[in-house]
Amino acid sequence: MHKFFTPACNITETEGKIIGDDVKHIYKVLRLNEGEKVVLNNCEGKEYLGEIACVGKQEVIINILSTLEINNESRVKITLFQGLPKGQKMDLIVQKGTELGISEFVPTITLRVDVKLKGEFKKIDRLNRIALEASKQSKRSIIPNVREAIDFNDALKELSNMDLVLIPYENAENFGIKSLMKQFNEQGKDLSAIKNIGVLIGPEGGFEEEEINILKEQGAYIITLGNRILRTETAGFVAASLIQYELGDLGGNI
Repeated sequence: MHKFFTPACNITETEGKIIGDDVKHIYKVLRLNEGEKVVLNNCEGKEYLGEIACVGKQEVIINILSTLEINNESRVKITLFQGLPKGQKMDLIVQKGTELGISEFVPTITLRVDVKLKGEFKKIDRLNRIALEASKQSKRSIIPNVREAIDFNDALKELSNMDLVLIPYENAENFGIKSLMKQFNEQGKDLSAIKNIGVLIGPEGGFEEEEINILKEQGAYIITLGNRILRTETAGFVAASLIQYELGDLGGNI
């Protein structure tokens, strides 16, 4: 069954309205007709079972049949602070990160970010469209937000409010997420209390040592993702997968 997102203001108790690019996709690509069932999401996590009442070229009207008790979101909220990468790598990061359950993407300007990128990063609308399409495909209950780029110091302020901050770093040795979970268990830490997790990934050039030292002083955990050096666009996926496996919903409940 196809799923569509539309703002809450377009949904009443009995009717929903789809506008924008999805309309053309519905009648021209998917070729959906009146009477077919769809799922409608109000962009705030609430979902409805609906039936197409009318397909026009400007809007599609949906009769609301029932509210669905579905939540495909992980219990942990992961915010990915991504060191600004070159080229189209951010497209892939947003697409796959959305599939893995990341809640928010924050492009971050660290010391080794290419100077040319600092004034050229103007892809927010495009990246948010990618997040939307990935949310549809992966049946997310929310659409992750891609924010404007911020600098390292602003990222530090936001990370200070997280329940847990993880920094994958190529020079970290013998202390990964497995070790961290073991440490937490030995300390009797309530893992269910960890709700908001920040992950900061370095750009192509990695982190400066002074950045790592500042993060350590702030209480961040500097971890390894293994013996192999991962690309910047890969590191976030791996970190998110490990977090979701240990603290979220990846792998199921059994």
